[in-house]
Amino acid sequence: MTSTPDFKAVRVRIYGKVQGVWYRGWVQSKAQPLGIFGWVRNREDGTVEALFCGSPAVVDRMLALCMRGPETARVDRIETEPAQGIAPKRFEVKPTV
Repeated sequence: MTSTPDFKAVRVRIYGKVQGVWYRGWVQSKAQPLGIFGWVRNREDGTVEALFCGSPAVVDRMLALCMRGPETARVDRIETEPAQGIAPKRFEVKPTV
């Protein structure tokens, strides 16, 4: 899995008040209708990590949504990097690591 003109895969780390505020469920509720596949999970350091795969426009839309997050969240910053590897063919919430 690598990015091409019609496919984009990014690993995302979201910082701020993003745990205990339904952030993972919110991400899943936004990603599924957009047709994004990948996953989201909490990290023990208090961040949320995600993998977003899909068309570049849709992935960019998801990144913009994540900057806002659900009402109860406070997003301080988002870090992204190109992703490589295998992603599920759906969007799932994974256990904390």
